[in-house]
Formats: sequence, structure tokens, C-alpha cells
Amino acid sequence: MILTLDIGNTNIALGGFFGGELVFSAKMASNPTLTGDEYACKLLDILSLYGVNPNRVEGAILSSVVPALNQSMASAVQAACGVTPLVVGPGVKTGLGIRCDDPVSVGSDLICACVAAKQLYGCPALIIDMGTATKMMVVDDKGAFIGVSIIPGVSMGLNALSSGTAQLPQVSLRQPPSVIGKNTADCMRSGVLYGNASMLDGMICRMNKEYSETLPVVVTGGAASMVIPYCDSKMTVDPHLVLKGLHLLYRRNN
Repeated sequence: MILTLDIGNTNIALGGFFGGELVFSAKMASNPTLTGDEYACKLLDILSLYGVNPNRVEGAILSSVVPALNQSMASAVQAACGVTPLVVGPGVKTGLGIRCDDPVSVGSDLICACVAAKQLYGCPALIIDMGTATKMMVVDDKGAFIGVSIIPGVSMGLNALSSGTAQLPQVSLRQPPSVIGKNTADCMRSGVLYGNASMLDGMICRMNKEYSETLPVVVTGGAASMVIPYCDSKMTVDPHLVLKGLHLLYRRNN
């Protein structure tokens, strides 16, 4: 089994691939205060939950946007499974050209999503990753990453409404009965859900216009299931796109 880990600002996504197939996926909270030993215990618990013998893990790979967690997670994987994970970064073969001002600054999670989209869905493509932030990336017809737009994520926007105002409460995200809200909670839900859906449709239109071609859209990320049903644009949703990209990168580099 190949273990894949995507360390995000809010969650760490894990996936196990066996014979090229994703056989389990899970999440645990990103917490830079936890030690490698503590994360090793959590990792063993997750593997046990899905009936995975840690001795069957023959390799691992991780991407991260939280540098403070890199060493802890690497040592956790080593302690729990006895393998040293490959870390996505400089020196890792991606097969993806980077055509932007500072290639080194491109997040490893973006690289993984684009690698998977290119391999699994073809290019050119517009890839949307809806996590703590919403990232909209374009891979051109030559298979090169040419840029990204970064937007505050769905939960980030909702939290900003409640924490940055005196009278708006914390609310759960669910479909409001109408776009025009009749109470405070539904007004916030409408703005966040329909507002983000309209933003995505508008940004897709702008990117297509700038690229001079209608781009196929592939969407991933934890917030996608909440927002994509309200979009008018045609999209392919793949909730495990980054994990699949990690697995492809592991295979390319081993």
C-alpha cells in the first residue's frame, strides 16, 4: 500500500492506494502543536479503523502548505509505518511545466491537483480546489501550469462574517429556502452559498475569456459539495484529486 498525505491549513487528508486504486481516505485536524509521536498514534488509529496493517505500507508521500507540520508528520509516518515519506517539493519529478514568475512559490497541493487533472482528465483544464482557500488553476494545452487565482474559502468567508461583526451569529451551512433571505441565518447562508457559486461561475467565464477557449473544469476540495450544486457551469467533481496526484507523483519518482 502507498500512503498519501495532504497537509492543509485546516485538515490533513490521508489516502491509501493499493494496486493503483484508492482503498480508503480519511481526515484529521491540522495542529502544529502536536508532536510526531502524537500524530503517529492518530495515524495508527486511522489505519486500524480502516483495517489496514501498517506493515503493509511500503511507501508514502506528502504535500504540505503548513511547513511547521512537515517534520512531525514525516516522523509520524516513520514511527507508525516504518517508511520515510517523499515530500513534494524541489527535486521531485512532476512532469508538469511551471510557467509563472516564481515556480518555487507554487504550493505543492496545487501541483498535485494539476498533475492528477492532467493525467486523468486531460488538458487544457481549469482546476478548482475548494479548501480553506479556493484556488482556481489553469493548465494549458501543453500540460503546463500557467497560473492561479486565490480566493477566500467558503468557511473562511462565513467565519469572517460572524467574527468581524457585532450582530451576525455563527451559523451552519445548509441550503437556504431562497436567495432573498427572510432571517439573519438564511441571509448569511444565501450570501455564502449562492454568492460563492456566482463567484465561481463569474471567474470561470473570465478565465475562459482570457484563455480564449472554454476550459473543462475539474473541482475538488471539502467545500465543493456545498457550493457546486448551485453553480450553472458544467463541472467534473473529484473529491480525491490531490490524493490521486500524490499517488501519481509517488509512482513517477519510484
